[in-house]
Amino acid sequence: MAEPPGLGDERGEGAPGAPALASPCLADNRLNLDVYPDGCSHFLQLLEQHQGDLAQVEFVRLSSNDHLLGTALDILPRLQSLKSLVLKGGHARDEFGSWQPGLLTSLPPDLGSLRCLTHLDLSFNRLSTLPSCIPHLQSLRALLVSHNSLEALPENFGCLRKLTFFSAMSNQLKSLPRSIGELAALQDLDLSGNALEHLPEEVGNLHSCTELDLSGNRLSSIPDSLANLKCLRRLHLHSNLLVTVPASLASLPNLSRLDLQNNRLRAVPPEIQSSPCARLRGNPLGQSEPAPPPDEPSARRLQRLFLASGEDSFTVTSEGCKVVLACGIRFYFPPGAASVPLRIHFRTLAPDPRWVRLRHHDVLLSTVLELQPHGLEFQQEVEIWMPFASPQTLHQREVVVRTFSGQSWSDLRTKVEQKKSKKHVACCSVLHFSWFLVVSRLVENECKVPAEGTLLFSSVDPDIKVIFPPGVTEETRSVKMQVLPISAEEVEEITADAACRASPLLCLSQDRPVDFLRPVRIQLPLPLGVTGLNLDRSRLHLLHGDLQGQTWNDITSQVVLEFTHLYAIFEVTHFSWYWLWYTTKTYIGGIAKKVYERLRMYQVNFIALQRKKDPEQVLLQCVPKHKVDPVLKKLQDRYRGPEPSDMVEMFEGEQFFAAFERGISIDMDRPDCVDGRLSFIFYSHLKNMKEIYVTSPVDRKGQAVKGQVSFYRGAVPESIPEGASRRRKGPDSLWLATLPIKLPRLKSRSGDNSSALNSFSFPPLNLGNAETGYLTQANLLSIARRVGGDWQTIGLNLGLTYQQIERIGYNHREDLDKQILDMLFSWAKQNSEDPECVEKLITAMKESGRQDIADEIEAIIELGRQKYRESIRRVGLEQESSTEDSAIAMV
Repeated sequence: MAEPPGLGDERGEGAPGAPALASPCLADNRLNLDVYPDGCSHFLQLLEQHQGDLAQVEFVRLSSNDHLLGTALDILPRLQSLKSLVLKGGHARDEFGSWQPGLLTSLPPDLGSLRCLTHLDLSFNRLSTLPSCIPHLQSLRALLVSHNSLEALPENFGCLRKLTFFSAMSNQLKSLPRSIGELAALQDLDLSGNALEHLPEEVGNLHSCTELDLSGNRLSSIPDSLANLKCLRRLHLHSNLLVTVPASLASLPNLSRLDLQNNRLRAVPPEIQSSPCARLRGNPLGQSEPAPPPDEPSARRLQRLFLASGEDSFTVTSEGCKVVLACGIRFYFPPGAASVPLRIHFRTLAPDPRWVRLRHHDVLLSTVLELQPHGLEFQQEVEIWMPFASPQTLHQREVVVRTFSGQSWSDLRTKVEQKKSKKHVACCSVLHFSWFLVVSRLVENECKVPAEGTLLFSSVDPDIKVIFPPGVTEETRSVKMQVLPISAEEVEEITADAACRASPLLCLSQDRPVDFLRPVRIQLPLPLGVTGLNLDRSRLHLLHGDLQGQTWNDITSQVVLEFTHLYAIFEVTHFSWYWLWYTTKTYIGGIAKKVYERLRMYQVNFIALQRKKDPEQVLLQCVPKHKVDPVLKKLQDRYRGPEPSDMVEMFEGEQFFAAFERGISIDMDRPDCVDGRLSFIFYSHLKNMKEIYVTSPVDRKGQAVKGQVSFYRGAVPESIPEGASRRRKGPDSLWLATLPIKLPRLKSRSGDNSSALNSFSFPPLNLGNAETGYLTQANLLSIARRVGGDWQTIGLNLGLTYQQIERIGYNHREDLDKQILDMLFSWAKQNSEDPECVEKLITAMKESGRQDIADEIEAIIELGRQKYRESIRRVGLEQESSTEDSAIAMV
């Protein structure tokens, strides 16, 4: 493992490989060891070798995800000059992209002897109680314990008389000690995201407080004493259970923001309503009380609906209900969500890249869920729980549900859970229905930038910071940050140059098109292995990319770059992509573009397997490289075929085609058939698979057919090459791979495949109805061609008796086609009057392991439904519906 910069033997001191303390490492008396692997181990080694120097250190950062943290904690009380101590977690992430809490559960009592300590950050840990040593830190000015599990603060918390900043957001605090009013110097208090139900009157004694954040709690009232906070500028009370607020808040002389959104306000004093600083959206103001959350007893008594695979709608009443679909999707409709009985229609759609627009580095984890009626607003938020493919191979990412407005996609606030069955589900809450899917994206950090300025840092890499100075904007604007970590191994593999190194890729965006009024200061870590000691400025390049990331320009000469031991700092007035490179190459923009494109690609293989029992059933699949072996192992009992194709590279959401050649053909009437080729869309976490039935249209005369299937990228080439086994120039340059297909000699079938169908007598019939979609006689013939040796299993699952199956087999000995036709049309004749017969046929195919035929039947039925709706619309029998029109247009 590489040594952290400044901890190696840069001055030639010590044995090779042993960490030696270089004096610049303690420049400004700082030790930043939280960003390096095994930072605590290096800290212990430094203490052993340079104890005298470390005794003078004033700033220490250690990761609380480090397994040696406990040993390091016992030594920290020796650093009596320490002014700032950061022991944060969140440096590791789980498979969903969420931060992993640190290992810290307590602090040694001796830590209270650090008389110089003014700043202590214990965020993102596992603290259930505040360590007893903290009230003894009499010099402490800033204390951060956010994202822990604190349930209460100690009664002697008011001993921290010099405390000016305290953040305990995202804990489990239910109450505050009365001594909190003794924090006379406290200016900024953040208690958001807790479980506070009431506040002590003593909060009104915080006379120096300028910002108080109590959002996201369970407050039903607030004390009148808050009107004593004459210095208060911003008061955040949104997302509570407030019914009313004191009118005296409007008289606070310096209050510029009073956020009361998303409460239960019934009576808002006129002084508050007329106040320009008050924000009141999201309050019922006269509506009925909101429904209790799902974990309350009344919610558990809600009606539960379990829908079978054939159902596509359900009814919601004003009493609410819980709904579970056969595919695993769940809904929670709270009481009062619908004021009148409402019929909800749903369906799942294959994602089409023409309207499912993924952003750079997005990964699709689910199919598309459509819910109707579109746009109808519910009285209460409805919860949707969507299963998704496990993103186990994804790092530094987060999972979100994305919804379509009819024009564009937007992300919803999402909660992710893993069930006992190891299935992963994403939950979101919405007020109206549309289209929904689940994606994995780069972690997004967001903040509001007021005129006073603020600070934004990355939760992926805390050393990436954006500093907004006062006066940077006149109106508050929203800013988002995403970071893509890039390993040195990836850069070296793509560029084939060990001298090329790159920092994490930084993407910044904002909700306003205008530039900032003052320069924004950005801090990026230097590329791995580069420090302020060995920096060659002629090799360092700052690159700027457009918002689409298509071009990269070297802007090193256009900005003023400052350097510290670990960071590069520069200023900009507008946001885009920023990337720091360290290389000897001169044309750095072209190298960056190449690396960026490769980072978005997946290495994949194509497979083509034939069913052992019926070789004319072919499975085609595009599989990411790391999944090839598990997929083949899973399929080997039922399928056989050639080795996977050579490795190729594809983008997420890229379209490709499969074409059968040399005497092998497919049904051209398939909905996914384009100019004789099967259309696929590659999504790295979906199956990218089709099972189809192939035939030979020519008279084989009992001979085997040796053909092939070729895969092509993007648009369909003008012609299919006869020899597609090698890359060609021109339109055939989109060729990706070719795999052999061999149909065996005809044995059980008649010599002429079509003669059996033409000579067999069957009655004319249609299954289903016009509204739900017909299966015609021609459709049944097409299905029969795909059944093959599974006909007996399918017949039994359709309800035919063993005696009927045996009789059919005996009557058409040595003629498989007639056996299949007799079975299928005998069943169809018996069930032609049954309105559920088509659904029974689909279910029988699934139960017989023929998902490919079931999918085709469903596609035929859906096409029939669309044609029926279009026909009655043309003759004016149905009212025009913009929502239904848009839904059809998107299929």
